[in-house]
Amino acid sequence: MIGSFKLCDCFDTVPPSGADCQEVTFFTEGRGTAPVRPAGAPTVPNPPNVESVAPQSSASQPSIPQRRLQPLLHDLVTTTSAPTTALSAADGQIGAGGVQGVFHADARVLARAVLLVDGREPEPIGYTPAGPGASRFVSLARWLGDPTPDPTVRIDRLRRVIPGGMDEKIVITSTADVPVRATVTLDVACDLVPIEVVKSGDSAALLPPLNGLTWTAAGTTVTVTGDGTIVETGLRWTVDLPTRGSATLHWQLRIHDFRAVVAAPSGPVEWSRPEVTADDHRLVRLLDQSLDDLSTLRLTDGEDTFLGAGVPWFLTLFGRDSIWAARMLLPIGTDLAAGTLRVLARRQGRRVDDRSGEAPGKIMHEQRRGEFRVESDGDDLALPAAYYGTVDATALWVSLLHDAWRWGMPADEVAALLPSLEAALNWLAGHTGFLRYIDTTGRGLANQGWKDSGDAVRFRDGRRAEPPIALAEVQGYAYQAAVHGAALLDAFDRPGGERWREYAERLAVRFRAQFWVDGPQGPYPALAVDGHGRPVDALTSNIGHLLGTGLLSAQESAAVAEALSSPAMSSGYGLRTMSAQDAGYSPLSYHCGSIWAHDTAIAIAGLAKTGFGAAAARLADGMLAAGEAFDYQMPELHSGDDRAEVSRPMPYPAACRPQAWSAAAAVAILQSALGLYPDVPAGHVTLRPGVPLGAITAGGLRIAGIDVTASVDASGNARVLSLPDTIRIAEHTHVPAQRRAASDAVGHR
Repeated sequence: MIGSFKLCDCFDTVPPSGADCQEVTFFTEGRGTAPVRPAGAPTVPNPPNVESVAPQSSASQPSIPQRRLQPLLHDLVTTTSAPTTALSAADGQIGAGGVQGVFHADARVLARAVLLVDGREPEPIGYTPAGPGASRFVSLARWLGDPTPDPTVRIDRLRRVIPGGMDEKIVITSTADVPVRATVTLDVACDLVPIEVVKSGDSAALLPPLNGLTWTAAGTTVTVTGDGTIVETGLRWTVDLPTRGSATLHWQLRIHDFRAVVAAPSGPVEWSRPEVTADDHRLVRLLDQSLDDLSTLRLTDGEDTFLGAGVPWFLTLFGRDSIWAARMLLPIGTDLAAGTLRVLARRQGRRVDDRSGEAPGKIMHEQRRGEFRVESDGDDLALPAAYYGTVDATALWVSLLHDAWRWGMPADEVAALLPSLEAALNWLAGHTGFLRYIDTTGRGLANQGWKDSGDAVRFRDGRRAEPPIALAEVQGYAYQAAVHGAALLDAFDRPGGERWREYAERLAVRFRAQFWVDGPQGPYPALAVDGHGRPVDALTSNIGHLLGTGLLSAQESAAVAEALSSPAMSSGYGLRTMSAQDAGYSPLSYHCGSIWAHDTAIAIAGLAKTGFGAAAARLADGMLAAGEAFDYQMPELHSGDDRAEVSRPMPYPAACRPQAWSAAAAVAILQSALGLYPDVPAGHVTLRPGVPLGAITAGGLRIAGIDVTASVDASGNARVLSLPDTIRIAEHTHVPAQRRAASDAVGHR
């Protein structure tokens, strides 16, 4: 359906009366050439009451509203160098419609880049990653060259994304015994729409170029150049290839964005790249690809680097995601953690604002360039540019500061953040009983833990819980933050340590009294306590986050380990977010049955810390099997299908990839397997390998800024070399035989 309405020249503002506005064309379906809107005009989501009308028969059947569906991502190739990313089909073509395009800092800056040879699309035969931020696409022009069964004209399209741009080198190679002449064109188009319009499933009108191949709208200017001739629709080259000759063509995209709230770093990565050898080759492959992915997600605020959460929807600052990723990467350096802590501290809440969720001391959820509005199936969100709708980021921030300090973050950098630490702890103290959340606006996130979809918090029988909600894992985070905060306050001669240790003790008592429920396989902590004080008795992966926080007793940890190890939770490809025996379970539910790499890695780390190595190894083997199936680029999530029923995990079709905490999970598994737990301020390191995966050696890990080598042999004996002179080994244990036995079954050695 096509129509028009008036909007001001910005991404996200409805015009006030009398504003200088332009008329904008919109339509709600179709993937081909779009209507053109005025130069410089923005595109915004379709009005919420727009419907498509089904064809009517002579009986005049009623119209059927069109569902607004989020585009699928699983079959696209992503090439990223934050804050810029390109999403294309597997043949390298960027077609108008869907989510394909080049995105930069929350806006799509190129909607089409289609290569044609003599007016025809080349036939694709494959693509391959070509290093961080680069992809190679190979296709054929079989109608050219020798008339033989073998193709004689090949096209290699090497795409390299850089922050603020994209370069492509197109190499046309002939092995024909005759000369080849062809006209090559690149058809380009631009719509400059905000990313939430694309996420909502809406299409947008294309902008006409201002001059040549330049487009501008809402503070962003995009230019395409190349060594071909500029024509109305893009670039054109005439290619003459001699016998067995080749030609190389180039084109470039450049973006000038004056409204971006994130930027690319200019220096090298903030972490080391460890050299790892392992009996299980999958671990090495997963680490290599994950570190490549992480290098493409780096963003800066001033001089401080953090990781954007994921491509394409979340390539910006996300409190929870950025914190977890930095925490998992502490074994390879503290600089990223320090940058993440400072970036979030600068945005720490100062006032009470119900619409944004801001509160004094609270750590933010996400930062966007403007209001983030999504109106697709299941979503009706209007999040302010600076949004604080997260119940867990504040406690996680405290623990990241503590853990970075333990790994050797310089004391003066830690001390500079102590006022933010105290403010964060005071925010925790403002909650009576448990840490709870409720969205009072009706346009924010209904659920504000890491499982933040609207249907994520359910009872075992499938009913949705009513707010305010107290999530199980959040109480674990709060307990750990209180203990960690007390340790930091004591170490830096600040008052309040005893207060926070008492807070943690009281929280543990309340948790034990209200969260534990009985299930078919035995007792376990409920997913949450709802607004009526009832335990939400679904069996979920959330309880894996409790392990190692200190909230649970040894007996309670054993019960959690048993629950997580059940076939209903452990699929063979990782840990399901919800038990397959619960009524709300679906293997393709975003948070009620799918598998998330970071979630599985957190459970692995907790199991390893608390002595359940066999259970940790089974989950690690499943995660490595999933990594192998996804070419070692771990997606945001994948299906919860059982390994006994499918030979490879099914993709979750809207999963982001790369995703920061999914990639960082590989380092978390490595640390758990090595059992490396430093306490630099105390001058010691504990070696307690907890995931029996065979022999592993990792050089280039960092403790107190010094490269060290850690290893564990096939019998579970651990060692560490090149420790700083001020650090001693405090505890040196190995994996007991009964825990090692699990390694015999993990395969792929």
